[in-house]
This record gives sequence, C-alpha cells and structure tokens, in this order.
Amino acid sequence: MMNNGYTTQQLPQWGLLKIRDALAHRADRHGQHHSARLSVPPPLLLICSMLSVQLGAALATGLFATIGSNGTVFLRLGFAALILLLAWRPRLRAYRRADYLLVGLFGLTIAAMNASFYAAIARIPLGIATTLEFVGPLGVAIAASRRRRDLLWVGFAAAGVALFAPIGKTALDPLGIMFALLAGAGWAAYILFNVRIGRAFSNGDGLALSMGVAALAFSPFGLLSGGAQLAEPRMLLIGASVAVLSTVIPFSLELEALRRLPARVFGVLMSLEPAIAALIGFVVLHETIGLRGLIALTLIMVASAGVSFFQDSPA
Repeated sequence: MMNNGYTTQQLPQWGLLKIRDALAHRADRHGQHHSARLSVPPPLLLICSMLSVQLGAALATGLFATIGSNGTVFLRLGFAALILLLAWRPRLRAYRRADYLLVGLFGLTIAAMNASFYAAIARIPLGIATTLEFVGPLGVAIAASRRRRDLLWVGFAAAGVALFAPIGKTALDPLGIMFALLAGAGWAAYILFNVRIGRAFSNGDGLALSMGVAALAFSPFGLLSGGAQLAEPRMLLIGASVAVLSTVIPFSLELEALRRLPARVFGVLMSLEPAIAALIGFVVLHETIGLRGLIALTLIMVASAGVSFFQDSPA
C-alpha cells in the first residue's frame, strides 16, 4: 500500500531511480556494506515484501468484528506513526511552512487511502480489493506517458474493472468495489505526494511526520469505532503486528531491492501483488474470487506489467 501500505510501489520510473540513487549514495558515504542482505536476490525481497503487506491486511480483517475497520485503521496508523517517528526522529524546525502544509495533505491522503482499503476488504475478497486498488498507480503511470502503446494497457485495465461490475450473477458488494476504487485513487494521490515529499524532506522525515498527521486526523473515527476495546492487550498486539507487517517490513525490503534492481524490473515484479493478495486471501481467509475475478485480476496485472516494462528510460 505504499498498496495499501506506505511503500514505493508503482512510483514513476524516474522517481524510483531517484530513490535508488540516493540510497546508494548514502550507503557509499557511510561505508555501509550489507553482505548478508546482498546474498538475497532482489526479486525474492520484493515477493517477501508483498507477502508481508497482504498478510498484514489478512491479519487486520480479524479485528473488524470487534473494533470495526476504522478502529483497525487507527491502530495501524498509530503504531506505524510511532515506529517511524522513533526511527527517523524528524527535526521539527528544519522545514518551511509550505513543507508542513504538504505533510498535512499527505497525511490526510494516507488516512483516506487506508480507511477506504480496509472498508473494501471488510466487504469484498482481499484479492479483488487489491486488484481494483491497482488501478490508481496504473493510472498515474499511464498519465505520465505519451505513447500510443499505452492505450492497449488502458484497454486491459478497463476490461478488468468492467468484469467486477455488478452485472449478471456477481455477488460482489457494490459498496466494497467503490471503496476499493477510492483506495486506488488515494494510492495515486499518495504516489504524487510522495514524490514531492521526497524532494522537500531528507531521509524519512516527511513520511514519519505525515504518518503522525494521518494517525491524529483519523483518531476521532477510530475511537468512535473501537471505543474502549482499542486498549485491550490483544487488540494492541494485533494492531502493532499489522503495522509492522504492512509498513515497516515491506518498506525496508523494497528500498533494499531498489538498490539492486532497475526501476523497470521493479515495476514489473510489483505487478504480481494482486495475485499474491488473491493467494493470501485463499490460504489465510479462505476467500475465492471465481473465474470472472481471476480473468479481471490477470488483465489488470498484465496492464500494470506492460506499463512498467515498456517505460522509457529517464533522461
């Protein structure tokens, strides 16, 4: 999420290269050598990242019956903010007022994106929700292109979305579909804000501060949904686990993979996420998406992989 999480998934290629080069420069400057991590193939790092994100989402659904999807979102945002703020310890006086306005908008985007996605997976299977959410970053990638070839990927994605329409014998909740598409729009906005945050803030300061804003802004909805049960040890433990699985682990793994993967290959590999979400939904949550859902998932994955694979190299 940066799917439903706050990761670097599906950033435009030039943005991925910028992050990768900055990380490589910082590692060289500090003389950091990670021989153990270098022994792990980058594609495996990305697969582990996607598995972690989707396991976090599957774990989160176990809280819905007790504290609701909004209460679950609040716990995830709260723990993620706490972890990131402690990890980066941003300097509050080091930035301009305009930078903090950007942080506020980014934080509200993060909150809305996660609230929409969790509301979606409370109503429709995880694999379908993730597939529909992918329309957001796919739209950003296509909008940044001027090639006629990309009309083909638009057609694939549109056909995939159309297969989820409440026509015929589909049993999907229309509200769940709407929330998944809203999450996709939030993911698209997240990508655009993330690029600007990366320019304005050093290290992870912008993300940490934005996560704090997201947690604070969403707290009234979370508290209203979860009430006193949010303070129960079991709720707190699962909420912290969701934050780690959905935010900390994938963010770290993806940044490590970016050090050693071309942005184009990174984008193609990340296109596997809907399939991994469907697999986790089947194995962990015993959800099935049917033949129609499988075809739609495949069409959107092909569109996402195609856009990434045929990206032009940045100047």
